[in-house]
Amino acid sequence: MANKILLCLQLFLYAGLCLAESILFQDAAAVISFNNTSESVQVIYNASVLVTGDTVAAIVPASEHVQLPANTTVIPSEGKIISPGFVDTHRHSWQTAFKTLGSNTSLAEYFVRYGEFSPAKRLFTPEDVYLGQLTGLYESLNSGVTSILDHAHHTWSNATTLAGLQATVDSGARSWWCFTFHNISDPTWVTNYTREAQIADFIHLSEHGPWRKSDTVSLGIAYDNFAIEDAYSIEQITSLAVSQNVSAFTMHYLGGPWSYANSPQLVNQYNFLNNSIPIVFSHASYLTVQDADLLRSTNQYVSITGESERHYGHGDPNSQYIMDQSSLGIDTHFTYSADIVGQARMWLQDVRLRFYKEVLDHWQIPPNNPMSVEQAFLLATRAGGLALRRPDIGVLVEGAKADLVVFDGTSPNMLGWDDPVAAVILHSNTGDIEHVLVNGEFRKRDFKLVVPGYAQTQQRFLASAKRIKELWKQMPYPVLEGPFPYTAGVNYSNAITADVVRGWENGYLSS
Repeated sequence: MANKILLCLQLFLYAGLCLAESILFQDAAAVISFNNTSESVQVIYNASVLVTGDTVAAIVPASEHVQLPANTTVIPSEGKIISPGFVDTHRHSWQTAFKTLGSNTSLAEYFVRYGEFSPAKRLFTPEDVYLGQLTGLYESLNSGVTSILDHAHHTWSNATTLAGLQATVDSGARSWWCFTFHNISDPTWVTNYTREAQIADFIHLSEHGPWRKSDTVSLGIAYDNFAIEDAYSIEQITSLAVSQNVSAFTMHYLGGPWSYANSPQLVNQYNFLNNSIPIVFSHASYLTVQDADLLRSTNQYVSITGESERHYGHGDPNSQYIMDQSSLGIDTHFTYSADIVGQARMWLQDVRLRFYKEVLDHWQIPPNNPMSVEQAFLLATRAGGLALRRPDIGVLVEGAKADLVVFDGTSPNMLGWDDPVAAVILHSNTGDIEHVLVNGEFRKRDFKLVVPGYAQTQQRFLASAKRIKELWKQMPYPVLEGPFPYTAGVNYSNAITADVVRGWENGYLSS
């Protein structure tokens, strides 16, 4: 093993990395690595992690010696748990300024009040988009989320488009920024951002955009109109994705009463599903057996956003059956935390309950636990990398990208752990994250974000958010009655409203 490590280091030096700075996280209590043969989590206790440049150069057990390269910074890591960075495969980062405004909103209301077709398209300035995007991604980095697939539907103009992309580059996060092609015509808002203008803008960004100078940002496409637009318009976008060799393609898919627009079956009709571009279907709440079969045969993925799917009510009645082609996402993070570990924890316990219930409903007692913490951890890490066809992210192995999270295993809520995977999934919180590296560079160090001008960014964002909140508070809430506009034969109908005050039920005093 020692000879192998020395050989790896020699190869790195030979490749020209001898001039790159290195970081050694020395004597960690545990390193959560990955076994490529068994495709399972592999914990290495009492080990050090060497990062050289943007790469994990070596994982060294305490019993073995490693010759450190020159320019190595040693970080004592006793009592720490080192994990790969977490991967978020569905997010709209620009909406950060709405935080706490939508805490009780429904999905039906979200569509017209907070989403891409809401008044935001005419009231958000490029500065608002930039600051929302930037601070949203900073929240992710603070939470140990190092990779984000961003369904960027702030593309209402050349200026708002560029603002969101520039913020993504400036954040330092590893991001797949997906330009959204949409029809944003609105009689109350004059815009010339036609489909032709959007395509021209996208091609310019593809060839000359600021992401070209970034080591961590890739360009993708988001598109939700497979059931709305004609074949010519759809093929315009799919052909553009292929010709520009985009890094990812993503869309929303709900199904059931929300409509089956953008289903894998529908996308497959355009011969677009089975190609080299990674495609992520966000939510896929009511996916069918046929959808699942297509995802497996074409190696495309779903992004499960468990908290969002409960908050907004579209649910995920079938997602537990497609976890082999699933990853995790946050969605509208302005309504809850950007913490993927929290999403993994929620989904783990939900799946356990669902599979237990299948036995209990037949008056039987299940002796086994249906889902392990290791499976939840893989959903939050490696599965996201596979969804993006990047086997070098979401894993902590030699040769992977140096996207790392260091947990303080001695914190009050983690103290006494034996299994580091269970400690992270079941007991950790964002406050336990001491360091975060993306591409070998600190984005959080000693529990604080390492980003330029953060105090100034905070003040600019607060001013932007205050202006936006005041506008939205003055805005009347939409009246949602009659037919649901996206699915034939479906109507709006009020849900039962919970009340924890004793003696009142549905607005009437009980006897």
